[in-house]
Amino acid sequence: MVEDLNDGKRLDYDVAVIGGGIQGVGVAQAAAAAGYSVAIFEQTGIASATSSKSSKLIHGGLRYLESGQFRLVRKSLLERERLIKLAPGLVKPVSFYIPIYISTSRQAWQIGVGLFLYRILGSFKKYTRFKRINISKNRTLPIKGLLNKNLKTVYQYYDAQTDDRLLTQAVMHSAQSLGATLYCPAKVTQLDIKDGCYTIQTENAQPEADRINAKFIVNVAGPWVNEVLAKVTGTAVNMLEYDLVQGTHIVIDAPAPEGVVYVEAPQDKRAVFIMPWKNKTLIGTTEKIYSGDPAKVVATETEIEYLKEIYTYYMPQQKVNVVDTFAGVRVLPKQATSLFSRPRDTVLHCSAKNLLTLYGGKLTSYRATAELVMKKFGSSLPAKKVVTDKSTRNIHLV
Repeated sequence: MVEDLNDGKRLDYDVAVIGGGIQGVGVAQAAAAAGYSVAIFEQTGIASATSSKSSKLIHGGLRYLESGQFRLVRKSLLERERLIKLAPGLVKPVSFYIPIYISTSRQAWQIGVGLFLYRILGSFKKYTRFKRINISKNRTLPIKGLLNKNLKTVYQYYDAQTDDRLLTQAVMHSAQSLGATLYCPAKVTQLDIKDGCYTIQTENAQPEADRINAKFIVNVAGPWVNEVLAKVTGTAVNMLEYDLVQGTHIVIDAPAPEGVVYVEAPQDKRAVFIMPWKNKTLIGTTEKIYSGDPAKVVATETEIEYLKEIYTYYMPQQKVNVVDTFAGVRVLPKQATSLFSRPRDTVLHCSAKNLLTLYGGKLTSYRATAELVMKKFGSSLPAKKVVTDKSTRNIHLV
């Protein structure tokens, strides 16, 4: 703590993290574990936006193989294995089923090759196993109620499922136990840089936290990252262009499937999941450009009908009673390509001196992203005595 003759006492931190989603709390945890003093600012609530609106999956990204994102898939698969060990109460392995029909655009051999590559990229770990189920020799389908007409075969493999909100909160609690300080609700209104130090001005925070000094800023504000950068004064700031992409899910009051069913949408051949969720069935996600206020994103009737049609196509004997919907927006780099083929990994961008902005990111790989952030600002901050003999590779979450 330092004395300021004009403003009274102000708090000083090595690192200030702006944004309380999974990427932000992951950075806070890693920085605190490394011995740095850390403040994290969240304007609404931990996991209140994108990080609680996901498909609830910890997965390697099987479909990303088609767009050549092999490095991301390998990283995600290894992180999936690690999270299953570190957070067994929050991240649980689940069987995934891919039904192959006569009309399926991807042939059975292509799926088999993809799953074998998935296994290789996952270093042949326990949950990279897969098998092909010969329907002709199995009278009972692996998923009750699954469309049987023109079904050729089914592949089974493994990924994992989580409660994204609870996982994010658990990482935040871990960061706090390591010494990080959370300010919430705290909306950042201005970032002033002078003499290599940032002064963060906020509103809605505790009175003593309306002006805080930090040596290094990590901007992890999700769909609001460029809004945060627009509040920086005293230095030139670089921003990247991106699109906001809306994803909607519906929850229906139908018996939960025995595993996750990975299907092609009959309307446009997109990949969609039909999943168990709290004794009901979760279906998602959609994918479309969003141009409104990220805080006001909601599921549209068109999206709800789209997901209902997918479910009734593959589960023709089940009734569809929608009991909940949720929608979130994620950040994807702006490119002249389809949404499907755009990179899904986090982009780490140096926006100004000692100001790092994270664009996008996956729930599964939040911990690996935090490690990269540590490497980025490690040279800008003095070495600290770690507060724990465990890195984030070994800190268990409860």
